[in-house]
Amino acid sequence: MPSRKLEDLHPDLQPVCHEFLRRCAEAGLDILITCTWRSGAEQDALYAQGRTRPGARVTNARAGQSAHNHTIAGKPASRAFDIVPLQHGKAMWNAAFPAWSIAGQIGESLGLVWYGNPKARFHEMPHFELARGYQ
Repeated sequence: MPSRKLEDLHPDLQPVCHEFLRRCAEAGLDILITCTWRSGAEQDALYAQGRTRPGARVTNARAGQSAHNHTIAGKPASRAFDIVPLQHGKAMWNAAFPAWSIAGQIGESLGLVWYGNPKARFHEMPHFELARGYQ
């Protein structure tokens, strides 16, 4: 099962994620972190979804290609996290839900790459990632 622990984020991403959550709460958003780090096997299982396994495609990255698979000295150090906004405790996966764009703006204001942005290289609403250049 993928991790949701903020401690499994890259050391540079941990304080940014904490600030992201603080600003989201300040804006009245209830945000759930759904994934920080995931193993290569978990990544490959997600990649197979919609290709060789039933379900919709949810990622374009195989094991080792995702920022969620990043490690430092063999320990989890994800360069990305995934979220979902909640309303009355219920996950709101619909991209038209206004909290998505607010969370996206907050993430981008902190220097994160948000894959829900229409200009993103591929579209993945929940995904926030450290900008290139971080090790």
